[in-house]
Amino acid sequence: MEWQAENEMAMEYLQKGYELQTKGKINEAIVNYKKSIEFYPTAEAHTFLGWAYSFLGNHDAAILECKKAITIDPDYGNPYNDIGAYLIDKNKLDEALTWLEKATQAKRYENYCYPHYNIGRVHEKKGQWFLALEAYEKALQSNRDYTLASRAINRMKALLN
Repeated sequence: MEWQAENEMAMEYLQKGYELQTKGKINEAIVNYKKSIEFYPTAEAHTFLGWAYSFLGNHDAAILECKKAITIDPDYGNPYNDIGAYLIDKNKLDEALTWLEKATQAKRYENYCYPHYNIGRVHEKKGQWFLALEAYEKALQSNRDYTLASRAINRMKALLN
């Protein structure tokens, strides 16, 4: 019974943190994510805490939180993609690809379009236009409404013509 109450409190703090983050209140969101983790650590809470750190430009802390998330639930895809995205921002492209490929293979992930899109970003930054186009097409196949992927495909096609 105590575990259930702790889990419910953790979820409440996680939700509150997310709501605060979407309103741009990053520091307040961080406080709530940390409270969620204190009650009951989840892969989601660590991933979202990492996401909040990334908004502050602290990619090293963001990556650390995502690695904690993976330790809790290695099947959860979001932290793999997020690490890849943070590494792209740090211009560690080959390292980013490793994490993004893991995201595309994660068992528990709702948005495979994101790692495919990020793989495209890596290849585009490396001047590998055909590989970038292929990754962007996979992203769009995964989510037909993903506007960024559609724009990237058009950009690549224009570059290749």
